[in-house]
Amino acid sequence: MSGRRTVEEQLARVLAAVRILPPETRPVRAAAGRTLAAPAAAAHDIPLFDNSAMDGFAVRGADVAAASEENPITLRVVADLPAGVSLDPPLGPGDAARIMTGSPTPADADVIVPFEDTEGGLADSLGEVRVLRAPAKPGVFVRRRGADLRAGDEVVRAGERLGAFQVAAAVAAGVADVTVTRAPRVAVVSTGSELLAPGEAVTRGRIPDSNGPLLEQLVADADAEVVLVARVTDDADAVRSVTAEAVALGADVIVFTGGVSAGAYEPVRGAFDGQGEVEFASVAMQPGKPQAFGVLNGGTLVFGLPGNPVSVAVSFEVFVRPALLALQGRTEIQRPRAAFTADAAWTTPPGRRQYLPAVVDLAARTVRPATAGGSGSHLAGGLARAHAFAIVPAEVEAVAVGDAIDVMLVG
Repeated sequence: MSGRRTVEEQLARVLAAVRILPPETRPVRAAAGRTLAAPAAAAHDIPLFDNSAMDGFAVRGADVAAASEENPITLRVVADLPAGVSLDPPLGPGDAARIMTGSPTPADADVIVPFEDTEGGLADSLGEVRVLRAPAKPGVFVRRRGADLRAGDEVVRAGERLGAFQVAAAVAAGVADVTVTRAPRVAVVSTGSELLAPGEAVTRGRIPDSNGPLLEQLVADADAEVVLVARVTDDADAVRSVTAEAVALGADVIVFTGGVSAGAYEPVRGAFDGQGEVEFASVAMQPGKPQAFGVLNGGTLVFGLPGNPVSVAVSFEVFVRPALLALQGRTEIQRPRAAFTADAAWTTPPGRRQYLPAVVDLAARTVRPATAGGSGSHLAGGLARAHAFAIVPAEVEAVAVGDAIDVMLVG
């Protein structure tokens, strides 16, 4: 094991090994959750045409400029324009067209008078209309063609994730297909002879494998594809065998939990240590001090994380998730962070950066530990209440109420 590294040094080693996955072209609706490898450009303007922002009447602004309740202006209604029509009726002086939201605005109209600004409103609005209030400004309630985007404009940038908002914007702009990176294929392997399948009856000395389900969800949240979930005993040959299986399935990344420390039964260390592909290191963080990382000859990234659940969650957020996003070419690979105020005191490990499962109050901007049990990496129950990690620098000896704390928001 090498000398203790900083978190930044370990992460730099990980990211230096990442190669962006190849691109593929997919229909935009089938590409949700993927990362754009090339910008998506608008095929047409948004809006596509001048249209009404209100239900009311399309009119010539000059005809109603002097309208008031004391001096109503009466106009002839010469057309009716529900949404979806393509009509462009001519409007002469004193003419109006009843129009619904989203309908194309007649070329001769330059303002929309809402029903609320007329005497009769929607009722009896197909013969004539009495306008009680003048438009507040020229062009009011007319949505102009191309005011949002013009054809050829960049709708979604390369390196951005196609979330719900981005898909909607791309579809609105007429984008049919997008070029995205392939989703990383990930194998999740829990090691430990003590592990039971989730739901299996517990006995003395045996515990449920919560790391496998944890990593399945975290990998999916990072927009990667889980191709294998496995549990193996504390046996180096079992680790070698499952590694070969993952590679055969096309895994870009293998994530092991457990078996990376300095104990007598460490199967990941037994399988890889001294082989030149995977390096074992001590990182100045708590939890998550023992870390393993390397690249197999075929290019598969291998992570070896500690076995305790909180260590797994922290190590994934700090090292694995950034790598998965970098493989996709994502512009932003870090979780959002913000400063919060501690509303509880807690202890910190000497000389190591602490990542503490935490509860935050967004309104009060405060943070406290998610569990009363402290920062033990085995305290998996506290993860259910955590939606953040409080990050305390290595040089801080203890956190006091009122201290400013950097917080990583994770859910």
